[in-house]
Amino acid sequence: MTALIVALVAGAVVGLALGGLGGGGSVLAVPALIYPLGFTPAAATTAGLLIVIATSLSGLVAHAREGGVRWRTGGLFAAAGIVPAAVAGALSVRVPAGALTAGFAVLAAVAAVRMLRPRTGPGQRAGTDAGSAPAGRVARTGAGLGAVTGFLGVGGGFLVVPALVTVVALPMTAAVGTSLLVITVNSLAALVTRLATPTALDWAVIAPFTATAVLGAWDGRRLAAKVSTAALQRIFGAALLAVAVFMLIDAVA
Repeated sequence: MTALIVALVAGAVVGLALGGLGGGGSVLAVPALIYPLGFTPAAATTAGLLIVIATSLSGLVAHAREGGVRWRTGGLFAAAGIVPAAVAGALSVRVPAGALTAGFAVLAAVAAVRMLRPRTGPGQRAGTDAGSAPAGRVARTGAGLGAVTGFLGVGGGFLVVPALVTVVALPMTAAVGTSLLVITVNSLAALVTRLATPTALDWAVIAPFTATAVLGAWDGRRLAAKVSTAALQRIFGAALLAVAVFMLIDAVA
């Protein structure tokens, strides 16, 4: 299987995850770039940010057209993560490849467990808005997720969506759309600092990967309308857990 075919297939899967779940795509993108496509961990996490930004923007436009984005809430959440994302992004390029891979594997495993065992948050039950959530709590949560985005090169949607539901008390449908705003802003902040450090990127792989990810995001939204979110989470969670175990074994071997 050529690198082009792998990039096209992997991009479609990443897009489906982001479009259908509002997260989870980036934690699949980085392993796909590292293993079958031969990127270094540093290059893979940088390329992952590029792919996630393009895909999230596409999904954000679609959700915004349907009124599924809470701009004020998402803006506050995202703003709190800009500086941590930028600082963590600058630090990550100085971390040994093995440590970066191990850290990513642990985070992927956590994401997989959350997908396989989804919990119902207060926002899902009550369908409330963010008015009752303390601004300080929102800012602290946003800052922490921004740091994760910058350091590991992931959009963090698999963490942002539950945080928007449980901390900010958004209904699930609004949390998915709003998470794409947060992902885009945090990923842009992390990418700016990473690009200051020269990293070789294979655009012949990144371009088709990104193209099919964007198209997959639109299909993911349509798929989510036909298949329950819980079922989609279990499918992606099982795949992600297998990837996480493989990466962790590879990092410590």
